[in-house]
Amino acid sequence: MKEIYVNLKRFEVPRSSGGLCPMDDPVKWIDSVITDSIEIGLGGNEALRLVYLLPESLIPAASAALAAAPDEMGKMLGVGCQGVHWDNISVGGNFGAFTSALPATSAKNLGCTWAIIGHSEERRFKGQVMRTYDPAIDTEMGKMKKAAGAVDALVQSEVQRALETGLNVLLCVGESAEERGEGAFEEQKPRIEAVLKEQLLVNLDGVNDYVGSQKIVIGYEPIWAIGPGRTPPGEAYISFVSAFIKDVVREHFGFEIPVVYGGGLKEENAKMIAGIETIDGGLVALTRFTGEIGFDVPGLKGIVDKYLE
Repeated sequence: MKEIYVNLKRFEVPRSSGGLCPMDDPVKWIDSVITDSIEIGLGGNEALRLVYLLPESLIPAASAALAAAPDEMGKMLGVGCQGVHWDNISVGGNFGAFTSALPATSAKNLGCTWAIIGHSEERRFKGQVMRTYDPAIDTEMGKMKKAAGAVDALVQSEVQRALETGLNVLLCVGESAEERGEGAFEEQKPRIEAVLKEQLLVNLDGVNDYVGSQKIVIGYEPIWAIGPGRTPPGEAYISFVSAFIKDVVREHFGFEIPVVYGGGLKEENAKMIAGIETIDGGLVALTRFTGEIGFDVPGLKGIVDKYLE
């Protein structure tokens, strides 16, 4: 089975306010996205798991629209959140002192079955807090590695909170330009392996208790290639990284893990990504990159069809 995850980032902001939501009522829009996905056949294809990862304000409407769908039409469709807090609400413990944060229990109660954790934007946010305290993190390699380790520890706590609450996890890992370093690909390989192995060993610590009962998927993000004007990695690069991720998880945790390409699955690269044996799907953010940039369900259908070819 192939895995496609759609990260709709801050799509609760309409275009009239500078965002990407094509309707002034984002709640009505996300209802139409889920309904259209089901009607167009994206929710009932047993060869495909499709998960929408949403900002908190859009989760209830998406969950309600999915719940109203016929079982056979929406059984392969899921709704997830864009991260959880590293602490959680518990009976007899913290009753909910999480202003501005989303605990895993809240996400599940809103209807989520998935959480994306450790996305490059989330890691950058956590790192920025540390840089505000000590700007030398950007220039001193020792401090840079220590800060990355602190971020990894927080991400590991978030993975644990999500799993123990019953959520499935899409865990994102990836290397920055600084971590990859200069030189030819063969020279970069050991550095890439070191960064990814460290992230995987820390971030996945403790997940074996949940293997079999919940789904854990790795999303590989080539951080150095994400953004306008940057050249994405080719087939050989993605093959090398995805095979390495699977090998690390198999060797150190003892189970097989799906790996999806998180650098942006598009109609132009879908065939190439689908042809990589060690890749099991992809992460979509936008479907239109020229003109009126944004997301629409027919565009997603085009990406999915190209991938499944």
